[in-house]
Parts: sequence; C-alpha cells; structure tokens
Amino acid sequence: MKTLHFTNAYHATSGGIRTFYQEMLAAANRQRRWMRLVVPSDRTAVEEVGEYGRIYHLTAPRSWLFDVRYRLLLPHTYLFSARSQIRQILLNEKPDLIEVCDKYSLCWLAGLIRKGWWRDVPRPALIGLSCERMDDNLAAWVAGPSLSQKFAQLYLRHLYLPLFDYHIANSQYTASELQQATTKRHERIVRVCPMGVNMDVFSPARRNRETRRKLLTLIAGNERTRLLLYAGRLSAEKNLPLLLDTMRCLRREEGRDFRLLIAGDGPLANWLRQENLRQPNPPMHLLGQLQSREALADLYANCDAFVHPNPHEPFGIAPLEAMASGLPLVAPKAGGVLTYANTENAWLAAPNGEAFADAVREVFADEEVRWHRVNRARRTAAAYSWDNITTEFFKLYDQLYHLAQEETSTGRFSHTKQRKGKLALAEK
Repeated sequence: MKTLHFTNAYHATSGGIRTFYQEMLAAANRQRRWMRLVVPSDRTAVEEVGEYGRIYHLTAPRSWLFDVRYRLLLPHTYLFSARSQIRQILLNEKPDLIEVCDKYSLCWLAGLIRKGWWRDVPRPALIGLSCERMDDNLAAWVAGPSLSQKFAQLYLRHLYLPLFDYHIANSQYTASELQQATTKRHERIVRVCPMGVNMDVFSPARRNRETRRKLLTLIAGNERTRLLLYAGRLSAEKNLPLLLDTMRCLRREEGRDFRLLIAGDGPLANWLRQENLRQPNPPMHLLGQLQSREALADLYANCDAFVHPNPHEPFGIAPLEAMASGLPLVAPKAGGVLTYANTENAWLAAPNGEAFADAVREVFADEEVRWHRVNRARRTAAAYSWDNITTEFFKLYDQLYHLAQEETSTGRFSHTKQRKGKLALAEK
C-alpha cells in the first residue's frame, strides 16, 4: 500500500509535524512501505528519502499573517488548475490512501477528490489528520474563546468533517472537538493515535559538566542557579506570558536563583526579548532556533526543569522529550499533555504564575520525590517511542484503507465516473 501525505505545518528545521513525518519516513523505509509527503517550500524539488520515501517540495508563498517562517500551499493552486503540480503528483503516484494535515487550505483537496472533479485521478481512502484544535487556534489569533468555539463547531460540522472518509487525532483532547462536531448526516470515525519521542536521542546520559557550565555562563548563573527550560514555537497560541509571570513570582524569593532558557523562534521572539530586558538582572535568555535535534537533546539533559505553559497544547512533543531526557516537567493540568503527564510523573499546576512558581519550587523541595517522578516519566516516555508510534500509525492506515474497501463493496462509495480506464469514486 502507498500512502500520500499533505501538510502546510512543515518547517525546514523544526516543528512537531516535521518531526512526526520525518519519523514516519524513517519507519516506512524500515518496514518497506511506500510513503510520499507533499510540503510547501521556497523551491520546487523532489527529495528521495531512502528507497521507499519521497518528499515533494512545492514552491509556495510565506504565511505572512501568522508565522513568516512557514509557507502555505493555497487552494487556488490546485482547485482551479488541471495542470497543477498536486494533480500531477496524484496521477504519477496513484496512492491508496491520502492523509491531509491541514484544516484551512489543503483540506479542500479531499473534497475535490471525493466529488470526482479530477476524473482521471483514482479515488483513494481520505484521512484528515488533526494535530491541533481549531477553536484554540482561533481564540489565540482571531477572537475570544466563546465566538471561536461556535465558529469552529460550525466549520468543522458542515465543511471540514465531511471532506474526509475518516479522521485521526493526536490526542483525545484534539479528537473531542471533532467528536462534538459530528452529526448523523456527516458521521465520521475519529481515531486517536499519539505522537512520540526518540528515546535514543533524548536521554539523561547526555548530561555533562562542560555543557552545563556553558549554559550557566550564557545566562550569568552559578552553581546555585536552577536552570529552567522552555522549548517550542514562540507564538500566541503557546501562552508565553505565563513564563514571564512565573519568573516574576520566582524572583521574589530571596536566596534562590532561577533562570529560564528559551529555545525556539516565532512571531513573539522580539516581544519576549523586550519584556526580559525590562526586568533588573534579566532572568531569561533566548537561544533562538537550535539547528539540530542533538543540540536540543543536550539542552534538555543539562537543565533542571522543563516549564510548559500552554493549557491548550494538542499533544506536546517537547514535554515528552523532556521526560525522556530525565528533566522534571512542570505543565498545566489541562490539554493534550495529560495524554502522558500526571501527578505521578510530572508537576501539574493551574495555568497562572503563582501556581506554576509553586510547582517549580516543589520540584526542588524533595530530592527523593523528584527522583521517583523522573524515573516514572522515563518509563512513560518509553511507551511513546517512535518505533511504537509509527508502527501503530501504519497499522491504523491499513485498517482504515481496508475499511474503505469494505464500504466501497457494500455501497457507501460507488463508482461514478470512468475515464481512460481509471475509476474515480464519490460518496453516495
């Protein structure tokens, strides 16, 4: 079986979606499965990934509205052009299953195929992959929570959900939004399959004195300094003001020195720098975008606690990587991180500065408790190793593909067009 995947959430050097698809391509080669990925880029090129994987990079404009580091494949490039690059890829590859990870501009491709508008493109099984909640994104960027939730439910119910045969979500938190939008008219299966972590790369074994000394020097700390860490995209939906509030609360405590390292980049990077400089003896240092996974793993292993501020995190690969690295995790008791984080392996708190500061202090209050929770966290992370997760994803693709075949044979999907010897299927 050949799978073809589309996403706009792809950055050349970072991001959870990129990590996921890179791991899937590696697993495809190990398992000898044909896998193709289509992503936006600054140039059009074809990248071979081993014997079984391939990435199509298609020229696309920057996403000026949200994060200029990302690019967008927009609907007009494929909906109204019979000569589109995407159509040509479909004709050449003839995938058995198509997965689209995008709720805004690439999802319409699935509707185009369902309706048989490209008569010479065979009808594959169509999967929508959700790695975020639409209402949370709208609340962070556009409107308030109430209006965002109402609009998201209308959009998902009447436009997005019906475009696909089946849906996959990266957590129950993400899936619940889709499940709430499901109606009898557009009933769809929603499966949950989580993301993962590389246990070989992210490990406490990477801790060493020289790396830690360099980090302390970078932030003007000393041997008494507690190094806190945040790693992730610096954008509105990540609830970054909570980091500032937490540090203000921690700095009020005499005789203790907490410093925060921030790894990542995004639209709010300059704002964070300015806010940091406004404080006496600035407690934070922005490292920018790290250029390798190994550099990030070294950073995890040589800090003292990971602070994750987002109560609306869809899943959270970075907190899971921190757990794998032996780094105590402080996170909100809400959102997709609860897929794997609990009071036995992490320090959970309400998403406000005082509560988060208390949780950070608690990390260092009892060494024995910290040791037990960190060890449980490592065991938890091991269950989410990419080897396990990618295997589960491919099993799920196989199941949904065969389910689509069964539904075709029983009449849910019918052959409606035939041209040049190829079939296009459309739902009754």
